[in-house]
Amino acid sequence: MSATTIAIANQKGGVGKTTTTINLGAALASFGIPTLLVDMDPQGNATSSLGIEKKAGAGVYEPLLAGKDLSSRVVATNEKNLWLIPSELDLAAAELELSSQDNYLINLRDSLHNLTQNYGLKAVLIDCPPTLGLLSMNSLCAADYLLITLQSEYLALEGLSQITKVIEQLKQSGANAGIQLGGIAMTMYDNRTRLSYEVWQEVNNHYPEEIFRTAIPRTVRLSEAPSFGKTIFQYDPNGVGAKAYLALAKEVQNRFFS
Repeated sequence: MSATTIAIANQKGGVGKTTTTINLGAALASFGIPTLLVDMDPQGNATSSLGIEKKAGAGVYEPLLAGKDLSSRVVATNEKNLWLIPSELDLAAAELELSSQDNYLINLRDSLHNLTQNYGLKAVLIDCPPTLGLLSMNSLCAADYLLITLQSEYLALEGLSQITKVIEQLKQSGANAGIQLGGIAMTMYDNRTRLSYEVWQEVNNHYPEEIFRTAIPRTVRLSEAPSFGKTIFQYDPNGVGAKAYLALAKEVQNRFFS
């Protein structure tokens, strides 16, 4: 059985996308689901958040451009059942180089094809850049599902319709006919404010099947953990952030892996 691939995306930065990728991945791994994270963001925040150094020639860049197997780029993390294909500094140049290729949208899909079976993976989570450029398009074309992280504020709603339109375009064009909007995760939720609740309700009204019941709270611990190269489960295992990501992961498991 092939792995389920989930692209975690939002064209807006600072919405908890990378935090969700690494902590959701770690939670799924703790459930016994072998999980691979793919850092497709040239900033490499998922890589550094796991305490892994970005090195030229050691990440996704060269295999992506050639559509080659990524096995040699997989590194173990300090979480059981969790691996990473790191970002690297050269990845920023990939947008321009991909645009000159004929099949520029499917390189990542080709590169991941054999890897998932060789490693016995069940889940692949792709951390997309905060844009809708070719790196994100490659990620979406490689994915079975899109998971959108959405900050609990009204401005965050503006880009939601845009990214859902992109999904429809990929399906209609045949670039990835099977991709689905798999879920919307609300992040930076503050239950002390009416605004967070109203935004959650607004999203729920429009996407009742997609929105996850678990909202990730705004906590200092979630912000601090990456600077120590740790997941929230290593940094603050009993805190509200860890509990929220475990609850979200259980929803993801039931939705995609049951």
